[in-house]
Parts: sequence; structure tokens; C-alpha cells
Amino acid sequence: MRPTLLLTRPQAASDRFATEARAVLGADCPVVIAPLMRTVWQGALPDMTDIGDLIFTSETALRGFCRLSPRRDMRAWCVGARTASAAKAAGFDVRQGPGDAVGLAALIAATGTGRRYVWPHGTHVACDMGALLSSAGTETIPTVVYDQQTLPLRAAAQDLLSRPDPVLLPLFSPRSARLFLMAVASLPLNAPLYLASLGPEIDAAAAPLAAHHRRIAARPDTGALLAALTELAEIAALG
Repeated sequence: MRPTLLLTRPQAASDRFATEARAVLGADCPVVIAPLMRTVWQGALPDMTDIGDLIFTSETALRGFCRLSPRRDMRAWCVGARTASAAKAAGFDVRQGPGDAVGLAALIAATGTGRRYVWPHGTHVACDMGALLSSAGTETIPTVVYDQQTLPLRAAAQDLLSRPDPVLLPLFSPRSARLFLMAVASLPLNAPLYLASLGPEIDAAAAPLAAHHRRIAARPDTGALLAALTELAEIAALG
């Protein structure tokens, strides 16, 4: 039986990933979108007079900064390819990291300008970039520019999970894993879950979830996660 792809990221990110997934899994791949978070813009930037570079650990953080400032004359250190591409499109001089915050921090510590950095981010972060860089002697100013507020699980997703049909569930952060666990804690969970995590720390956060099969992406990027989902979809189709 063909599995349904369940997406719990914020609406815009889920819409984009659904398009990417159908390009790989097939245009007729069934998808249910049920965001467990919504992005709410907030915060203010510090005095930018003496700031050398910016650090973006997500595309949402980039958008949050661009809403608050017209400046594009600073170098932007970006966590991975998607954020780097968006930053280039916005007009920044970009340096691209390996796809995870720890790797980006190491890159900045080794090759950065040594000037003060501003790190725009959300209220909830998986990795404290400011602490990583400050401990390495690089002054970093953390700045909240958005929040991702919790949403209840939509009825369509509850209905999907109550049926005995296979479900592909990609998870993109430890928080999204925890929110999913909370959302289904009191639900009848009859669907066999085929769980793909973007990294080992996400899989660890989802450990209490009784997944039928689980895979961890080989790299922390969309392409590797889609490859893991493709493998899981093939397993699910075999029954």
C-alpha cells in the first residue's frame, strides 16, 4: 500500500517540501499537511553600527532579519545550501556552511573576520550558536526575530493516524519531534509510521515514538532526507 506523507512544519515550509517530495516520490504521492507550528515575527535588532557579519541558521531567520533591516552590505554566514541560496537572492555576500550549526560555528571560528557577529534566530533553537562562538572567542550577539508558536494537530492528520495505513513522517528538528509526540499522546495511533529524521539528535528526540521503520538522513539537508523517505516508501509499499 502506498504511504501518505505527513508534514508538520509551518505551512509555507510544508508546501515547499510537498512539492519537492512529489518530484521524487511521484506527482500522485498523497500528502497531508498539518503544521504543529506557525511563524510569528517579533523582536528588534541591536545597534548594527559596529557589526561585521551576520549568521543565519535558518531561512526563516534570514526572512526575519530582512523584515527588520534594509541592510545587505554585510557578509552572511549561512548554515546550508537553502539558506545560502535565499541570502544570495536577497543581496548578501554569502559564505555557506556544511548544513548544521556546529559545522557552521567551526567554519566561522576558523575563517571568519573576527569582528562582532549578529545571530538572528527564533525563540526556540536546537543549537546555541552564540554560546558556541563566544566560547571560541568570537563575540556573537543573539537576536530573536521570530517565534514559532505551537498549533494543535489538524483533524485530517488525526484521522490519518487513526487508520491502519502507512504514514511517512519526516522530522526536521528536535522540537518538531517533541511537538509531534505531545500532539499524538492521547490519540489512537494505528498507522504504521515510517520515520525519517534530518539528524541523529532528532531521531533521539523521537525515540519514544513507536515507528515501524526509521531512517536518519545521511546529511543534514533536504536531498538526503528525501533519499531516506524514498527508501522508507519502498519498504512501506512492500508491506
